[in-house]
Amino acid sequence: MADPRGFITTDRQVADRRPVDERVQDWQEVYRGAPGLALLPIIAKQAGRCMDCGIPFCHSGCPLGNLIPEWNDMLWRDDWVGATDRLHATNNFPEFTGRLCPAPCETACVVGIHRDPVTIKNIEVSIIDRAWEDRRVRAQAAAWHTGKTVAVIGSGPAGLAVSQQLTRAGYTVVVYERADAIGGLLRYGIPEFKMQKSVLERRLKQMLLEGTAFKTSVNVGVDITGEQLLERFDAVVLAVGSTVARDLPVPGRQFAGIHQAMEFLPQANRIAVGQEVEDQILATGKDVVIIGGGDTGADCLGTSLRQGARSVTQLEILPMPPQERPAAQPWPTYPMTYKVTSAHEEGGERVYSVSTAEFVGDEAGNVTGLVVNDVEFVDGRLETIPDTTRTIPAQLVLLAMGFVGPERGGVIEQLGVELDGRGNIVRDDNFATTAERVFACGDAGRGQSLIVWAIAEGRSCANGVDALLANRESRLPKPILPTDRPLTA
Repeated sequence: MADPRGFITTDRQVADRRPVDERVQDWQEVYRGAPGLALLPIIAKQAGRCMDCGIPFCHSGCPLGNLIPEWNDMLWRDDWVGATDRLHATNNFPEFTGRLCPAPCETACVVGIHRDPVTIKNIEVSIIDRAWEDRRVRAQAAAWHTGKTVAVIGSGPAGLAVSQQLTRAGYTVVVYERADAIGGLLRYGIPEFKMQKSVLERRLKQMLLEGTAFKTSVNVGVDITGEQLLERFDAVVLAVGSTVARDLPVPGRQFAGIHQAMEFLPQANRIAVGQEVEDQILATGKDVVIIGGGDTGADCLGTSLRQGARSVTQLEILPMPPQERPAAQPWPTYPMTYKVTSAHEEGGERVYSVSTAEFVGDEAGNVTGLVVNDVEFVDGRLETIPDTTRTIPAQLVLLAMGFVGPERGGVIEQLGVELDGRGNIVRDDNFATTAERVFACGDAGRGQSLIVWAIAEGRSCANGVDALLANRESRLPKPILPTDRPLTA
């Protein structure tokens, strides 16, 4: 173990963010430089807080099964090379999860039962950012090639994970992406201030050097059919994500100025990296209302503030979460507690237990506000509280209410894969769909979830593909099964 008394003698300390008035003026990450490098002066002592707990529940809190106590101990002993190797043993992209994951491992930390948990997420990003800085992250070319080919549809974290695993195992892998650049939500969904695209680009360069082929601006199902894929490739992996956004069909939905979050965020991301966008959706000078209190809503909040919104209000239909872990969500489960993201630090108002009854607009057809009511749960049912109707002004409304599954039709219909009752792709314990030689991983099969689950699904799916094409038990790791349920349930 690391410091035997570290969890007692050392207080939890996390990375300092830049001052709000500074960071809202740009699109850089909210930390000074790479967050992992900013942590270097304190990170060894923070790793020393990891205790010899006997059964490290952080392993079960993390879908990847990250070897957290091992790399904490190595870091405490100044073995950065060993820590990087142990980190990469279970996680293809720790620089992504170290920035974007909500860290269910920390809520499962044994230290966290009675004290502040170990700063696992900060330690993870510090190890990998230092490894990149020292140029220790190198391409890992396959020792030999199988002669078998795999098509991966979608280049989000699940698609990238399955691709890297299979490429390193000797398969010829081609990743198809309908956008003009690789990365999926990592590219156009995650704002620059949460993860700069240079972090993505350096990992993609590694994958290219390893032999993974990327084809962008290819709409699979239109430009190339499912039947053609099965003719050209030995296996097909659907990592298309959950991209059908949940809508809000209330009166006035037709007014201009009401947009899905994933119409708004990709445009802002393009502008932030110097691209041009025609007729960009802008929050500048407007009263913005965001419907949805999750991470996507917070991304819309931070983006709106950087664009110079006059005001931003974030609405959530559920009650305000408690500050402390609820009794119904005991350790080591992931508790639904009140969280303040970097965007929430920057401004805006959060309103809970409120439901939108209708949108109102002007004669020109533009939205001018929302009619809302306070709500409460009575015997498990949502009921409107009388005499709470009011109007919130808004010239821009962003819907950030989550996603309801992959897009129907197209390649899914062409391949003949079966969908479950929630609209997600059905797959077995090997991540094989109901169509022969077709696999599925990530949000397309699991439903909308966390980035750490996407990477874990990609790694597990690679195991299933390898077992089929090699006609033997796969030697690739398999951290999860499709039937697994996270501690975040």
